[in-house]
Amino acid sequence: MPLHNNKKSTIVIVGGGAGGLSLLNSLSTTIDSDKQRVILIDARPTMIPLPSTLRLVVSDADDLLKRSIHPYGDHTFRNKLTGTGIFIHASVKEIDFGKPGDGGILTLDNGETVSYDVLVLATGSTWPRPIAFPTENMNKITEHVQKIRAEFAAAQDILLVGGGSVGIELSGELRDVFTSKPITIIHREKYLLNATYPDKYRIAVQKQLEGRGITVLTGDAISASDASNVSGSQIPKDGFITEQGKTLKADLVIPTWGTRPNTSYLPSDLLSSTGHVKILPTFQLPAHPNVFAFGDIMDWNEQKTAANASFFQAPKVAKNILLYLRESEGIAKYNGSFVMIMVTNGKTSGMGYFNILWGIIVGGWISSLMKSKDLMVSRISGMTGYTPV
Repeated sequence: MPLHNNKKSTIVIVGGGAGGLSLLNSLSTTIDSDKQRVILIDARPTMIPLPSTLRLVVSDADDLLKRSIHPYGDHTFRNKLTGTGIFIHASVKEIDFGKPGDGGILTLDNGETVSYDVLVLATGSTWPRPIAFPTENMNKITEHVQKIRAEFAAAQDILLVGGGSVGIELSGELRDVFTSKPITIIHREKYLLNATYPDKYRIAVQKQLEGRGITVLTGDAISASDASNVSGSQIPKDGFITEQGKTLKADLVIPTWGTRPNTSYLPSDLLSSTGHVKILPTFQLPAHPNVFAFGDIMDWNEQKTAANASFFQAPKVAKNILLYLRESEGIAKYNGSFVMIMVTNGKTSGMGYFNILWGIIVGGWISSLMKSKDLMVSRISGMTGYTPV
């Protein structure tokens, strides 16, 4: 069980994305600051919210470099955590879990070691190149964004490899800015997205994209379609020949699939065959009851989304941490969330699906109101505690 002495129990959260910050904010109102303290560790010095990134890397519309990327700092820790929370900009290299239920030690890539009584792993996913942002500092992030923007502007014909939500949303952002530039999505499955969603929704999304002049090739692939290694240097002079025999002569190939759980710092015995962290329904690791994992990295049969991590998982993780520290009964079990998705198609369109009632599909106007127009940027300050100036 937790370490019992006169010091405060230390809760360490690794990962300051939507899930990690939602957990931090939940703890900020429920924690006993006389008995517990919180340390947040993230590989980047800033929080980069995924929904805004695809517009961010296409153009300077809406000044997203300033408005959507928020630094961590004292402002990150509010309410009962004010003045006591600690942020560390580093990545975890190794974890000494200690004996089951006892505290452990993190070794970071900056040479520091951090002891914990409770550890929460919320490191999310690694994303394909356009939104694989550097970790060093804001200057490096800005350079990356400007480089990707320049690639899009210079391209004459763009091929997006992968028709999941990233490929779909990026194509819409590109069409907003480059109204006549050829844009193609190639996707191995029969329909866009994946079989979690009904065919009628997946077909409707494709038709909406095609209505904007975006070419969609489904049930097809290019031989070098591993999103981790497609690059400009691999584009054949005469173009790609797809598995179905089509010739694609794009001069810019962008990987838009290939996301992986960000768990390379963990030993393999804690991971599933897909690299996700094996957990109990209480979010605890089976062999380490003082270690919790949630969000994109957890081995759970549902779609990995920021909404699931923030709204359905983080509050239960916060409750379970405090119950664990108090050695109390009633630790909550997670039963999953209902299926929902909202994919944008530029600023004024998109399409959503909610698996309630008979399965509700919403179109462009509602999608724009809920997500596409603002990409929820106006809500980021409520999560980070930071107000851009």
